[in-house]
Amino acid sequence: MQLVLAADVSISVDNEEFRLQREGYARAITDPSVLAAIRRGPHHAIALSFVEWSGPSQQHVVVDWTVIRDEEAAMSFSAALRAAPRSFAGVTAIGAAIDFAMARFAHSGVESDRRVIDVSGDGDNNSGRPVEYARNDAVNANITVNGLAIVNEHPAPGFIGHVQPPGGIGEYYRTRVIGGAGSFALVIDSFSKIAETVTHKLAAEIASTGTIRPVTMR
Repeated sequence: MQLVLAADVSISVDNEEFRLQREGYARAITDPSVLAAIRRGPHHAIALSFVEWSGPSQQHVVVDWTVIRDEEAAMSFSAALRAAPRSFAGVTAIGAAIDFAMARFAHSGVESDRRVIDVSGDGDNNSGRPVEYARNDAVNANITVNGLAIVNEHPAPGFIGHVQPPGGIGEYYRTRVIGGAGSFALVIDSFSKIAETVTHKLAAEIASTGTIRPVTMR
């Protein structure tokens, strides 16, 4: 499995939320349940990359492709993630993030049975290419796009419509962002739940055989 973790660092994510997000991903990657899922897989390894994104031209590889097959590799990946500075704080271009993540698979250096993009964010697409177009291109290339929608219940002034679109951010991710074989979205109501939820999500993605039920984490 090749997996790109694509995290939203647009301006609606404040510094404390960013800290919780980064730490949550770092902890999840080294969690025993995630490592156990990797060991149980047919190849006993996954290729992993972490990307941060914001506006149409703002995408950055925070940690490049790393083959994770044991705790040592996972710890090294997490340490690199914790050490890197925040990449951006601009507008929200989910479509451009998916396009960028798609292009990264050509640089993984490995072949795999599955390619997955895991997009997390707290707002709708408000700049750049329509997200549905990028999602559909990914699906047509046999790439699965999964989502982690973060409900921002205390947005800064001016961001309410962005982080609380009609139907809610969870419904937005389910209908416009995710797609492909076994695709699913999780919804959380706090950045403080990212570590727990991403742990669950990674273990499910790694173990997936094509069917995962959508879940709302409360």
